[in-house]
Amino acid sequence: MKNLFTITAVSAGLAFGVTAQAKEREHEEQSISSSDVPAAVQQAAQAEAKGGTIVRWEKDGANFEAVIDKNGKQIGVEMDANGKVLSKHNEAKEHKEKGAKY
Repeated sequence: MKNLFTITAVSAGLAFGVTAQAKEREHEEQSISSSDVPAAVQQAAQAEAKGGTIVRWEKDGANFEAVIDKNGKQIGVEMDANGKVLSKHNEAKEHKEKGAKY
């Protein structure tokens, strides 16, 4: 009976870990093509990019991110599928936090 409890507990722990990893992966940014970005999002990004250039698109869950190069700095502008700006951040700082090397 003790072994059955141990096996059940270990199995439940493993199942929870797999579920947690799947949820984490679901919110990882993925590079996408501009053709995969809704028109409303592209228009909002162009408005944000005045004087700059959109260098790449990323998708994070249901949201989109335009990475804009403006005056030698890259900023990320996160938007929902309707083009509403949710947040802006310095891309260099974000990638340093994640351990990326540029």
